[in-house]
Amino acid sequence: MILEVAILNVKLGRAEKFENDFQIASQYISSIDGYITHSLKKCIEVDNQYILLVQWVSVEAHEVGFRQSPQYQKWKTLLHDYYDPFPQVLHYEEV
Repeated sequence: MILEVAILNVKLGRAEKFENDFQIASQYISSIDGYITHSLKKCIEVDNQYILLVQWVSVEAHEVGFRQSPQYQKWKTLLHDYYDPFPQVLHYEEV
């Protein structure tokens, strides 16, 4: 299992719309082979900051299976304009 981690800084004044669009976008990521689960957490201390945690069976399931899919294009259209700056996405494994 691989954990994808992304810190999402949402543009000021757009948090509520982002949360609504994220709910819609969730159907796209969850339909990908190799997807396990995901969660979105809102930061208590930093306004408009979220953390996205996605469990995948492998890095390839995310980097190839999702990012090269039509579903990713829909995800990107819904969500990518919310971020400033664009998030760094990293993958973690159990030790």
